[in-house]
Formats: sequence, structure tokens, C-alpha cells
Amino acid sequence: MQLSLVIPLLNEEESLKELYDWIANVMQSNRFLYEIIFIDDGSTDGSWEIIQRIAENDNRVKGIRFLKNFGKSQALHAGFLEAQGEVVITMDADLQDNPEEIPELYESITKQDFDMVSGWKKKRYDSLLAKNLPSKLFNWAARRTSGLHLHDFNCGLKAFRNKVVKNIEVSGEMHRYIPVLAKNAGFNRIGEKVVRHQARKYGTTKFGAERFINGFLDLVTIWFVSKFGKRPMHLFGALGVLMFLVGFAFSLYLGIDKLFLEPTGRLITSRPQFYIALTCMIMGTQFFLAGFLGELFVRSTTPSARYKITETLNI
Repeated sequence: MQLSLVIPLLNEEESLKELYDWIANVMQSNRFLYEIIFIDDGSTDGSWEIIQRIAENDNRVKGIRFLKNFGKSQALHAGFLEAQGEVVITMDADLQDNPEEIPELYESITKQDFDMVSGWKKKRYDSLLAKNLPSKLFNWAARRTSGLHLHDFNCGLKAFRNKVVKNIEVSGEMHRYIPVLAKNAGFNRIGEKVVRHQARKYGTTKFGAERFINGFLDLVTIWFVSKFGKRPMHLFGALGVLMFLVGFAFSLYLGIDKLFLEPTGRLITSRPQFYIALTCMIMGTQFFLAGFLGELFVRSTTPSARYKITETLNI
């Protein structure tokens, strides 16, 4: 199989049939061997019923239905597990991603030797203040943090080699930073392609203002995981040792001062250096223990799916 299209969705009943027809026309025009995997992330409208009707008439269409809304990252994770194509392409179901981009994305992977190609919606039709400016800020921060020089980390339209999606774990809300996850997994041939953005035709966006806070927290998380996720002791242990040494140095100074320089002076406990030393040594010990426990946790846990599937089609 040449292509797997992974399409997460939430309450997109108005756009699904139009999207499917558009994709099918592109696929047939280019004579691709393909599959379409729709992941219904707990829709409460008629989205699943539409997917069922499509799948009944086309066995290349597969469906995964979540028990409830678990999030886009979990939906992508489920789709990646099922994808069989040599190239895996993700896109949103709201018709803002153009299926006409698929052939060029496919060739970017198969002929230009990229592991992953991320779409860049250079010209957008979103609100300037609500989406465009915050998006530019997060993309700038992601570039500085990750070292990847991409303009649009969160574009839904992306292409991957199959081995990439099988070796990354998209969880929480990390779908915004899939290129960073791919880089951290050892896939360094990451490219970018300008793609067409289309204004939303039906419905409204499913992401509220909280996505800005979540996006920042996810960026901090992914920075920490990429640097110290497999070796938390290197961070917490180093901080613990540093703080403990600072506290020990203050304690040593107080001890020498009391024994030799001011033996009949005031009590050590009445001096502010005593409390600095005590605090630093306690915090140093706690940081060290946090690193030690983190190492035990990393070495003893195995990844598990953070979603529940209630129904599947053609799988």
C-alpha cells in the first residue's frame, strides 16, 4: 500500500462526505493504492453514521470510534497504529487542508528522501488576533527550543515515512509538536512545504482560548522530555548536588567561625546563614531524591494507550 491518510475528527458531519469525495478523486486521478482512516474522537453529532455509510461502500475506508473525546493527539496515535501505507499523511476533517497537496507530499517523502514533511500555511484565513499572532509566537518559541527551523509546527497536513509514525508516541496534546517528537526519535531529515489554507466552510473551531496556555505548557514539557526524559537524574541530581554543596559550604563556614573565630559569640541558630544552609541542604536532598525516583519510574513503566475504542470499521 502506498498511502495511508489519517484523519482525526470531532463533530464534522457536514464536511465528511465532501472531504471523502475530494480525497477519492485525487487518489484515483493519481492511481494511488491507499486507505483512509477516520478517527472519531467522541463526536456527538452524526459523524460516525456518515463514516459507517462511506465504509460500507468503500472497504479502503476504515473507522475508529472513541468512547468519548480524548483529544487529537490520542486520535492520531490510534490512527498511526493502524496505518499500513508506505507514506502516512495526516490532515484535518474540516476542509481547511487541501487534498490536492497529497501527491506532492507523497513525492517529497518517496523521491526527496525526507523522513517527514510538515505543511506550512503561509497565507492563512484565520483571525489575526485569535489565531495568527499566537501561532507565530508559539512557532517562534518552538524553533528556539527545538532547533528545528519550521514555520508552522501545528499544521494538520503532514507526511511521514511509515517507520516514523511507528516510532513516536503522540500523547497529551503533543500533536502540536510532532516534528519535535520525530527529531527526538532520531529522524532528522525533516522538511517543509508551503500548502494552501482554506477558510473553514462548515461549523466552528473545536479549540478554545485555553489552547494558548496548553500550548506553552506542552512546549515546556517537550523541552524537558527531549533533554531529560530518559535521564531525569541528570537534571534533578545536578540541581540537588549543587544546592547541597551550597548549604554545606555555609554550614562549614558557620562551624569554623563558631569554633575558631567567635567561640563565645552568638548562637549559630540566631544567624541568617544557618537557615540558608539548612534550606539549601534540605532542598538539595529533595531534588536528588526526585531525580532518583524519576529514574526508577522511567525504567519501570511501559507506554499505554490513553484512550478507549468503542467501535471499528474495516479493521
